[in-house]
Amino acid sequence: ATDTWDWEYADLTFGQAYGRFLKTHGFDPDERSAVQYLDDPELAYIMLRYRQSHDYYHALTGLPPTVVGELGLKWLELYQTGLPMTALAGVVGGMTTLSSYDEQQVLWHSYVPWAQRVGGQQMKFGTLLNVYYEREWDTPLVELQQRLGLELAPQHDYATRVAKEEIQNSSTDKKP
Repeated sequence: ATDTWDWEYADLTFGQAYGRFLKTHGFDPDERSAVQYLDDPELAYIMLRYRQSHDYYHALTGLPPTVVGELGLKWLELYQTGLPMTALAGVVGGMTTLSSYDEQQVLWHSYVPWAQRVGGQQMKFGTLLNVYYEREWDTPLVELQQRLGLELAPQHDYATRVAKEEIQNSSTDKKP
């Protein structure tokens, strides 16, 4: 087991990359709260799938679950889905939650152009929400990324350092 996210994971399968992402950051997909405020079962399922897919995107793109990483992912989701909530999160979050110049530079000059390039392309299968990820567990990560037309998000020393610090802080918070 490792205490830090391994950014060099090209030899992994998608399932291994996803499992490593969950374990590294202490996430459990079964602990997600139920979708609320949607009476239509089909719409509720679509929102559930959207929420499930979010962590798959982290594994596919290498974006850390930090504020700036989450905002980068929201921009990818915006270009993929056009959902108003992703636009609101991406724009307002990018203007109000990033406290450092480094974070702002990473988001606006790196992650947003990457999200536009990757998320805005015409994908032959529709959007990333259309992928049946559970059938891809054994697919080599690089092969799946290529098939989906995804590239790793730009990696930054700043974003990597923040992600590692958050992992270390969360692991020390859990100690008795």
